[in-house]
Amino acid sequence: MATATLDSEVLLDIRDLQVHFDVRRGTVRALEGVNFTIRKSKTLGVIGESGSGKSVTARAIMQLLAKNGSIVSGEMLYNRQRDDSGDSELIDIAQQPSDSQLMRDLRGGEIAMIFQEPMSSLTPVYTAGLHIGESIQLHLKPRQTVGDQMAKAIARQNRIPREEARQIAVEMLDKVGIPRPEERVVSYPHELSGGQRQRVMIAIALSCGPKLLIADEPTTALDVTTQAQINDLMLDLQEEFGMAIMYITHDLGVIAEMAEDIAVMYLGRIVEQGTTDAIFYNPQHPYTRALLRSIPRIGQTEGSRLEVIEGMVPDPFSIPTGCSFNNRCPDVMPGVCDARMPELLIAGDGQRAACLLHDPDTMQEVTRARVH
Repeated sequence: MATATLDSEVLLDIRDLQVHFDVRRGTVRALEGVNFTIRKSKTLGVIGESGSGKSVTARAIMQLLAKNGSIVSGEMLYNRQRDDSGDSELIDIAQQPSDSQLMRDLRGGEIAMIFQEPMSSLTPVYTAGLHIGESIQLHLKPRQTVGDQMAKAIARQNRIPREEARQIAVEMLDKVGIPRPEERVVSYPHELSGGQRQRVMIAIALSCGPKLLIADEPTTALDVTTQAQINDLMLDLQEEFGMAIMYITHDLGVIAEMAEDIAVMYLGRIVEQGTTDAIFYNPQHPYTRALLRSIPRIGQTEGSRLEVIEGMVPDPFSIPTGCSFNNRCPDVMPGVCDARMPELLIAGDGQRAACLLHDPDTMQEVTRARVH
């Protein structure tokens, strides 16, 4: 168990998380000092381009990294509430083996995840009911009011009976808006539409009443109407279950509607974080401003081109020295940004940004150099 302390309103606190992958060419530093906080019953939006480390962060929290990946350092402090006593305990997920009983209890039970592509996440030979029922039987405790001898024997095994799990699965399918849930509970993934498969994934994730739901691009490849329905469903279920959400996406329009807080990632680091209003109305990092300028806007002149971020996300083996965004940044200070790694500094009301423009000492040096 962790010895640190957390505010009672904090559910998960990530501190200086570093994740590396060993590949043939060497070591990929996927995450380099990630820090953020998820509050109870609130939504944290994590945004950034592909390759910024969003999904790796989610998989690290779930302890589902690939075999060649490892958590090198850092803490992932989970504020676990014990329902039976009301007491809480801090668990450092980073220190738990992925196959430990504690992680098996947390993963799927208290911390659930909606994966990016439902078709590849659902087993083609399992029905929707079997997918949901498996999670229920693994994590939910059987009811104590069992009457017959067989039910008592099942209760002693600490597993919910299969028929009861099936009934809960039907209720969950109905809750996530799938029509005729009694029939769909025996449907295979190929018999469901993309939106229905995604709803099954949500039903699996929510079947055990998690405290934290990690949604990794949950509306990818869905039409805009279905996207809106899925997002509204998640907000409704969040209010009903009182869970926190970590919502990963590259769609800034979605995150404006879903999240109270935002963390902006670039090349394995958090470059800016703050409330949604602060990030959208007063962005402090050049990368965040560039992302916001690339959004299509109503009223744009016909034939005008969208603004783009110049260049490409660097190869993981060719990350620029200093600030990793310096080779694409419109505000770059040559000789400074390519020589110093910025830290997350206070920038604005409740915001923090990893940019040397907000470092008073650095800016004083730049000003003196320009004068001379």
